[in-house]
Amino acid sequence: FARTYVKLLTMRFEDGIAFEIPETSSIPDAKIVPLSLQLLLENAVKHNVVTSSKPLRIKVFEDNGKLVVQNNLQEKPVVKRSSGVGLRNIQQRYSILSNREVNIIKTASDFMVQLPMLTKQIGSMETQKAFIEDKRYEKAKERVQEIKGFFGNLLAYCIVIPFLAWINYRTTDFPWVLFPALGWGIGLITHGMEAYGYNPLWGRRWEERKIKEFMEQDDF
Repeated sequence: FARTYVKLLTMRFEDGIAFEIPETSSIPDAKIVPLSLQLLLENAVKHNVVTSSKPLRIKVFEDNGKLVVQNNLQEKPVVKRSSGVGLRNIQQRYSILSNREVNIIKTASDFMVQLPMLTKQIGSMETQKAFIEDKRYEKAKERVQEIKGFFGNLLAYCIVIPFLAWINYRTTDFPWVLFPALGWGIGLITHGMEAYGYNPLWGRRWEERKIKEFMEQDDF
């Protein structure tokens, strides 16, 4: 895919861009994070001057178990300062899959990014770690949404009930406002307990204990 993308860029810029990329990898089973190489090539073209008089030279090579993407630095003067979001995204995705870091090196003349080449030896441990981290993130996101929903409910309660109480006071002596206040209040308390994972009968500890009990059963 990288070679196809390189050919497209070469057709577009002709003499304004020069690539040096190996035909084969010294580690056939090695992988890098998907689309990371494409993103680095795009960034090189996006942030640098590409002309036949000042050609952009991009070199892709392997070095000590890393795939290195290097280009000569000739930054466009009119381009806004890079936010670095793309590079941070690559670093974050690597941090999920491996303990090896993405190195970014910038000098006066060159810009270089070193991508760790991931092999099968990294094994199931880091794959499992990535799965667990994803699950934790999903669970945390769900909990945040539940808490946001609770506070939205609480805010509505604090606005609507006083308004109904004012209408009740202005229209009749019968305290009918107590019924919606009590019913909604009970629902609000229940909502808060669910959002924060509290239950006096079947709380979080009970759930964890039952989950552990079922997981230890051979026939479950």
